[in-house]
Amino acid sequence: MPAEARRREGGVRVMEAPPPNAPALPMAPVEEKKTLVSESTRAAKAPDLRANVSPAVSPGVGPSSSPPDLPRAERTLQKPVQLSGAGLFLGRPATARILPGAPSTGIVFVRTDLPDRPRIPATPDNVFARPRRTSLGKEGREVETVEHLLAAFAGLGLDNLEVELSGPEVPAGDGSAKPWTDLLASAGIAPQPAPRKVFEVREPISVLDGEASLVALPAKDGLTLSVTADHAPGILPAQALTFTVEPAAFVREIAPARTFCLQAEAEALLAQGQGKGGTTQNTLVIGADGRPLENQFRFADEFVRHKVLDLLGDLSLLGAGLRAHVVAVRSGHVANLLLVRKLARAMDERRVARTAPKETLLDVRELLKILPHRYPFLLIDKVIELDSYRRAVGIKNVTFNEPYFQGHFPGKPIMPGVLQLEAMAQLAGALLMRKADNQSKLAVLLAIDKVKFRKTVVPGDQLRIEAEAVKIKNRTGVVHTKATVDGQLVTEALLKFMLVDAE
Repeated sequence: MPAEARRREGGVRVMEAPPPNAPALPMAPVEEKKTLVSESTRAAKAPDLRANVSPAVSPGVGPSSSPPDLPRAERTLQKPVQLSGAGLFLGRPATARILPGAPSTGIVFVRTDLPDRPRIPATPDNVFARPRRTSLGKEGREVETVEHLLAAFAGLGLDNLEVELSGPEVPAGDGSAKPWTDLLASAGIAPQPAPRKVFEVREPISVLDGEASLVALPAKDGLTLSVTADHAPGILPAQALTFTVEPAAFVREIAPARTFCLQAEAEALLAQGQGKGGTTQNTLVIGADGRPLENQFRFADEFVRHKVLDLLGDLSLLGAGLRAHVVAVRSGHVANLLLVRKLARAMDERRVARTAPKETLLDVRELLKILPHRYPFLLIDKVIELDSYRRAVGIKNVTFNEPYFQGHFPGKPIMPGVLQLEAMAQLAGALLMRKADNQSKLAVLLAIDKVKFRKTVVPGDQLRIEAEAVKIKNRTGVVHTKATVDGQLVTEALLKFMLVDAE
């Protein structure tokens, strides 16, 4: 991008580049700590539009600043809250009452205005896109325009909630997620006993829909969204933003961004009987000159921030935390939901692959030829995946007959963390010794770093241990290891070995 400026604040990096001959964004000077404006926007010749910029948005009170996609306990609200108002598209009044949900139940909408109070879970199976919005439906019962509320849930890291809705559409509020985040923060957030499910993208997953494209890429940790908005060249400037999802930054930087449309689009929607609840106060209606009608911008790049908000709300329909870097160009709800369905299929395929019987590549007899360990200290039952000397996956079946259970919390048996590390080290050592140069050597543990214990391991669990070589030299090796039970991370560590002659 030729006149590109990059800057970070909180979880946001802004990259703006107006297209040639596009009118300048109507944005007056604001406090730098509240908004992020690129140098290209500042340099553009624009009229003095101080009246078109609202005072700095109050960040409000946010919850914990830990990223909502990292391994953690599920969360819900401490108490019910509610908000009333007209829906944006149907214009019908409704009250949304949000209640704490039971562990591992997800987000469920309940239509209290219908006789049988139908329950509509917010899942990929029940989602469909209507023009300019995301809706849910099951057995002919529907809930319209759920994306802003879902974005508020996802941005704050809320997992299990029931939304009792007295009409067919979620109240519009001011067209952003801010009314919802303010309301939810006032209720307080409560941890729950179940661990939160997280889907980690391991290879690119992409979709195309006309001029819209999205790709989910592997990420070291967290969920990062990089969005480019270029929907009305000549009227709206092209805007790009990269945002790492984190509650406090979401409340401050994304939640206040409001929905928008061109004046011509608003008129067309009204002619079709749509947008009945839309006003210039809950929608940024942009005239031909690029200025909002009867309203003010909250951010210089409010358009792309709202696109980030929409994308986060749609991705939350996956029903799990997402560890990925999602890059979206000119995306909308239809393309977003195509990606959600593709991610859901990948998640299902991985679950099936994880539970399907695996061919044993190395059983105990082969392991005894590689490792110096013997009963009762051989802690790997079999190896089910091998990629040369780069990666291995092993299995440890934890039974009540393990000798250490007799003295380690016998009333409530728990596998010692140090033995989990030992099992991981044994698999890592076997991996290193597969290299031809190391087959006559022993892998002696030299250092343990970045150890994290996430969950207890008890009799009946099956430890799936993964070891991936990070660096192998003549005399040393570094291996990243992790152990999971039923897809949930329980232990991880970075192990360093010294390779010594066996004799």
